[in-house]
Amino acid sequence: MVKTIKISTALLFCLLNSQNLQAKDWSFEVWLDKQNIGTHSFSLEQNKLLSRADFKVKVLFINAYRYQHQADETWQGQCLSQLSARTTENKVLTEVKGQLQGGQFAVESNGRKQTLPACVMTFAYWNPEILKQTRLLNPQNAEYLDVTVTDQGLKDIVVKGQTVSAHQYYLLGKFENKEKLKITLWYDQQQQWVALESITPEGYKIVYKLI
Repeated sequence: MVKTIKISTALLFCLLNSQNLQAKDWSFEVWLDKQNIGTHSFSLEQNKLLSRADFKVKVLFINAYRYQHQADETWQGQCLSQLSARTTENKVLTEVKGQLQGGQFAVESNGRKQTLPACVMTFAYWNPEILKQTRLLNPQNAEYLDVTVTDQGLKDIVVKGQTVSAHQYYLLGKFENKEKLKITLWYDQQQQWVALESITPEGYKIVYKLI
């Protein structure tokens, strides 16, 4: 059963807040249920974003699932201008390329091409503007998902060993009317992204813990 896990990272990825050009870094331990399966880091400097993920799922000390993802993105304000992403799931490679061209955002993934609106956002968890969007691009597989966001109010959660009061949001992503992503996000009182949980299509829980 573990071999069928599909970890969607949209968990993955990537937007510049044009009002804050300071370099920022986020590093997370990633857990699948009770197993630490790896890390996911994000580095944002000016209009450049680097995302790197490396997961290994073991069953009885055997590597049952391997996931590696990297995405490099360039932004103009709140809009994506260039994307280059590479994802390997159990030796299956998916590459996504995107470029703003002539008032449209052109995307190609493993030979499949599509044209999106000029201003496209990916899953930019660290920027609260993501919560206002109705569509988001998944840099892992180039799916342009319909999204709905539900404000679930303030919750107490543990971040780096400390209990903090954080605002909780639930994000549901659908592609061609099929549920693809179920993500819960938390932001602290300064609107900084501090935690994430996701439920895979198979019912596994993925947890991001800030380190």
